[in-house]
Amino acid sequence: MMSSKIRYPRVAGSFYAGSAGPLKRQIEECFRHRFGPRELPKIDEKGSRKVLGLVCPHAGYMYSGPVAANAYHRLASDGLVDLFVILGPNHHGIGSGVAVMHTGVWRTPLGDVEIASETAKEIANRSDIIDVDESAHTYEHSIEVQLPFLQYIYGSSFKFVPICFLMQDLDTCREVGKTLADALEGKNAVIVASTDMTHYEPQRKATEKDGKALDAVTRLDEELFYYVLRSNNVSACGYGPVAALMTAAKKVGVEKGEILSYRTSGDITGDTSSVVGYAALTFEK
Repeated sequence: MMSSKIRYPRVAGSFYAGSAGPLKRQIEECFRHRFGPRELPKIDEKGSRKVLGLVCPHAGYMYSGPVAANAYHRLASDGLVDLFVILGPNHHGIGSGVAVMHTGVWRTPLGDVEIASETAKEIANRSDIIDVDESAHTYEHSIEVQLPFLQYIYGSSFKFVPICFLMQDLDTCREVGKTLADALEGKNAVIVASTDMTHYEPQRKATEKDGKALDAVTRLDEELFYYVLRSNNVSACGYGPVAALMTAAKKVGVEKGEILSYRTSGDITGDTSSVVGYAALTFEK
């Protein structure tokens, strides 16, 4: 049953190709890229389904697509997934502090992805701080850019829940993480936390700062993560979604995260004077 509510793409034609054929080719280039996994993903239907969560970047595919491809390649080899919860920061300041959209479809050039309404409602009902608010999602790209990768791998065989974070303080993100762990229990689900890392600093400095922050993420130590962000002035935009994922992962028995790839825009463009950092991580049971 398709809902009549459609969330149209905001960054098709800018962050990624605006029509299906070129977009498929662009995604394949990300997978084959020297900074990507260097091969196209194949779903292993007998995969062990250990992946509970991923951290992926959300810049234009020419900059961060190969890094993201490392996470999605790992995901495909892990088996079939029914449900994704995609967490992203709210770059536009519109809408509720933590906002879920709970009905309808999101459209991309590769087709429509249906929102998992029952799960979205359950997540909102379990938490006092997650509001049903689609206005927060209208202009936001951090969740949207993950969908074509998932559609490329899984077609239309999955549903998803989008959650957008304007509030990213540690208490809020921990509560969201605990809510997700409870709401997803027994479901074949993966949480994707969308973030870019340090913004517009020299390559050496960005890599050093991001290394410290990502080390805390792999240790699943969200207090240390926030301390590193503050004390090193790390300008990662989606740290709240990452902290929520860390909390959920710990609650279901994940012991550590693994960095699959870290690059900067400077690695792609050759201009290392002012870069943005991109990381792909996996959290596995």
